[in-house]
Amino acid sequence: MSPVIGRESSPAERRQKVSRHPARVVVGAFASVIAVGTLLLMLPAASEGPGGASFVEALFTATSAVCVTGLIVVDTPEYWSAFGEWVVLGLIQVGGFGIMTLATLLTLVVGRRVGLSSRMRVAAETKALGLGDVRSVLKGVLTITVIFEAVTWVLLTLRLALGYDETWSRAAYLGLFHSISAFNNAGFSLYSDSLVGFVTDPWICLPIAIAVIAGGLGFPVWIELYRHRTNHRRWNLHTRMTLWATGALLLLGALFVTANEWHNPGTLGTLDTPGKLLAGFFQSVMPRTAGFNSLDYTQMREGTLLGTVVLMFIGGGSAGTAGGIKVTTFVLLFFVIYAEVRGDRNVEAFDRRIEERAIRQALTVALLGVAVVVVTGLFILETTGNSTQDALFEAASAFGTVGLSTGVTGTLTTSGELWITAVMFLGRLGPITLVSALAMRDRSRLYQLPEGRPIIG
Repeated sequence: MSPVIGRESSPAERRQKVSRHPARVVVGAFASVIAVGTLLLMLPAASEGPGGASFVEALFTATSAVCVTGLIVVDTPEYWSAFGEWVVLGLIQVGGFGIMTLATLLTLVVGRRVGLSSRMRVAAETKALGLGDVRSVLKGVLTITVIFEAVTWVLLTLRLALGYDETWSRAAYLGLFHSISAFNNAGFSLYSDSLVGFVTDPWICLPIAIAVIAGGLGFPVWIELYRHRTNHRRWNLHTRMTLWATGALLLLGALFVTANEWHNPGTLGTLDTPGKLLAGFFQSVMPRTAGFNSLDYTQMREGTLLGTVVLMFIGGGSAGTAGGIKVTTFVLLFFVIYAEVRGDRNVEAFDRRIEERAIRQALTVALLGVAVVVVTGLFILETTGNSTQDALFEAASAFGTVGLSTGVTGTLTTSGELWITAVMFLGRLGPITLVSALAMRDRSRLYQLPEGRPIIG
């Protein structure tokens, strides 16, 4: 019997359709990894002390590792055993690799399930990925990951062994841990003060900073750079926006931090000029969701902390290991404002006209991000008694999956730790799933309502 035209789907069919939504598959996959990581970290062998970690400590750490955030409620080198550190490292690697892979694949899947015009645009923008070729995406992400992590590992191992008298085995372990943590923008460190002890050492800070930037650009950018390595004029719009915005934010961030902290005796004031420049640049890179720090953030000026909040909220590139609302969202909103100020009917960027749908998605992601940060800041403010600025800093760090803190994390109540755990998960997967869900809700009406114009401003 042929199906009845226009028949409504049954509840079972609707549940099956919902369960196959690729965004929900991504969320389910990461939730499963976090659950496994939590169970492993609760084992007595994972911690140094007797009895093992509590459920909340294990859940918070596992979520922070899988979501490559770096916020901690227990000191990583002091609390976790060697087995526990390897579990954390494994979760970081799985989380970072999974984010890059699944975000890229999700872009391709969405492009094949939306309207024809949208499919054509996605195909044009992702032709370098081999549309529908899962194997090429996996191979590309794996290759990029191995190259950057291996090079960073070697450089850090040599420096720690030759410059700091670490045994080769210990230097190799430290180098491996920090290289994986850096490329995946995780910010976990095996030093209790993060990288404060290496504040003026370019052989430690620069490899880590480069790995952080590389991981934060995203796989689509790297594959586009490889394909058109001899002709930058052929770069697609996403690559141009990501590279220009990343370069500008790194430069402006470095100038801002260095100038603002130049005479601060608690941060840059006691360093020589090369040390100040290196530390300023390093602090400009890390808020792009990496989470390492070579300066004490509790000693920074209020203006610097506020500027850092902005950098953490913006984040890095799409389909990479960085969090935040993403630089493409930020740049797109800048061009929206620029077009409105000029009175242009269309929004244009890098010789391309931006479609209205992308503008609405960018506004949605940015405004929802602001809402999450504000609500989380209010929650921290009411439950811990910290200052408004510290609460906002912690909220932005959690949402942007950065991992920087002014000491608020250690003052959180159990409910606060669970709240921040949820925010880290939302901050990592929220923008990915939200944009894909919006893109796949491609429907058209046969009618339009009468136009109205409210008073603005």
